[in-house]
Amino acid sequence: MNPVTSTHSLLGRWGREARASWRRWWHVVHIGAQIVVLALSPSSHAGAARRRAVFTHLHAASAPLLTGFLVLSALVSLVLIRIVVATAYSYGLSQYALEVLVRTLVLELIPLYAAMFVAARYTMPEAQVLRQRFAVQHGQGVLPPQGALLASVLLPRALAAMFSVALLAALSCVVALVLTYLTVYGFSPWGLVPYTRSVGQVFSPTVTLIFSLKTLFFSLAVAVVPLAASAQHDERGGFSPRSDMSEFARLFSVVLLIEITSLVGNYY
Repeated sequence: MNPVTSTHSLLGRWGREARASWRRWWHVVHIGAQIVVLALSPSSHAGAARRRAVFTHLHAASAPLLTGFLVLSALVSLVLIRIVVATAYSYGLSQYALEVLVRTLVLELIPLYAAMFVAARYTMPEAQVLRQRFAVQHGQGVLPPQGALLASVLLPRALAAMFSVALLAALSCVVALVLTYLTVYGFSPWGLVPYTRSVGQVFSPTVTLIFSLKTLFFSLAVAVVPLAASAQHDERGGFSPRSDMSEFARLFSVVLLIEITSLVGNYY
């Protein structure tokens, strides 16, 4: 093959892939902005049917995940707590063990794997189901307009995913803090004052604000990225199946960007 023709073909393919990637990201941002606006609009929650749909998805996104996630979170937290405490005591740095645990476990790890857990167990499977449903409706010519899809289909599931991430992260943080206290002080009440002081020193106003914003943006990313992709047309105008790995990679890149931004805000 002519080198000039080969280079031109390669550049053309890269250009098409770049344009397709840009369109996919722009669709996610556009749908996400619309979901946020609808979520903040009182008219979106008017009517018993809409409220019932939101409550139904809140239960579906939270209740089946709650027990398994808290058990898994408690086991992971207990292992990390024992490792950090034992290492700190062996090097004579026990006074720093609590701060290290709170910063690594509560501030960084728990919101991250709560978001990934909800994505893997709820939003990504739900997005695949919705895409198959949209493909069938598109083939039958009965697909509702985008406004109706946003208000009646995507919005309840997005609100449910955001609530689930916030709920699981909050409960898991409480479990981790309780396990940390029991590991360090046992069942004695005399360690409550120094423990509360140590934890309070970590949660300064700036750190608390960054932690809250990070959890909020994690929940928004988990809610918007997979669901927005489920409602995006392919090159032929339909809803052909998409790879779970590519969708997970897109979501993980957004979550990783949020995590890096929060690390910069906390430590630089």
